[in-house]
This record gives sequence, C-alpha cells and structure tokens, in this order.
Amino acid sequence: MYLVTGLCQAAWRPAATGLVSSRGYRGDAPDDTRVDLIEIPLPPWEEKPDEPIDIKKRRLLYESRKRGMLENCILLSLFAKQYLNTMSKKQLQQYDRLINEPSNDWDIYYWATEAQPTPEVYQGEVMDMLKEFTKNRNHEQRLDAPSLEYLEKESQ
Repeated sequence: MYLVTGLCQAAWRPAATGLVSSRGYRGDAPDDTRVDLIEIPLPPWEEKPDEPIDIKKRRLLYESRKRGMLENCILLSLFAKQYLNTMSKKQLQQYDRLINEPSNDWDIYYWATEAQPTPEVYQGEVMDMLKEFTKNRNHEQRLDAPSLEYLEKESQ
C-alpha cells in the first residue's frame, strides 16, 4: 500500500508556471533526499513554422498516440482523431507546443483534467478544447486508442 501512496504523492508535485526555460526529467520520489538526483537533459522543443500542414498533422497524430503514459495515449489520440483535421494553423501550433514542450506527461494530464491549473503559456483555445473533450459529456467508452482504419476512410 505504501508504494501506491508514494507514487500518487510523487505525481501531485506542483505544475510548472510561466515560460519553460529548460527541459529535463528528474524522477521525483516522495521521500527522496535528492543526494543522488540526476537530471536527464531533454532536447529543447522547437517550433516548426515551415513544416507543411499535412506533415504536421501526421506527426502530431503519431505523437498523440505515442506518449509516456497510457492515459495520455488514449486521451490525446482520441482528441486528435476528433479535432486534428479541422484545426487551424494557429491551433496546430498550440497543440504541438502543448504535447511536446512539457517534459512530464502527468502535467498535461492534470491540466486537461483540471486537477491542476494550466500555466499561462499553455492556456488557449486548444487547451480549452482538450479540457472540454476530457469531461466526456457523452459518456463515451474510452478504453483504448482508436484504430487507424479511420485514416484510410478519410483518404478515399
């Protein structure tokens, strides 16, 4: 039981605020003295303003499906299925930043479920869409990422 409690406490660490200046994963633990703390540096997120829209949508679809945690794989892949093809260029840029700049997938999950406040830098139209989608007002069964068969139907 302690292990489960410890994991939950570690997950509820405060969310980042303001602009993200550095990226890294620290592996926070609840009772860690941090004597042996190492930070694994992650490459900085870079916006791709000249990326063709069709390539950006494909990349974002892939990145929505391949996350660091199952909850976000399901949530973001279903969100992408519903909204990605109708997003404006500005919305695609917001979504790209939202799913790729934060170094911790739990932060994205907590912001989307409104368990923690969203930092100003990620707040916007797409985050509002994601928060509303997360509420699942139609009570859809969301147990797995969608199959990719719908892509074949759309291209025909």
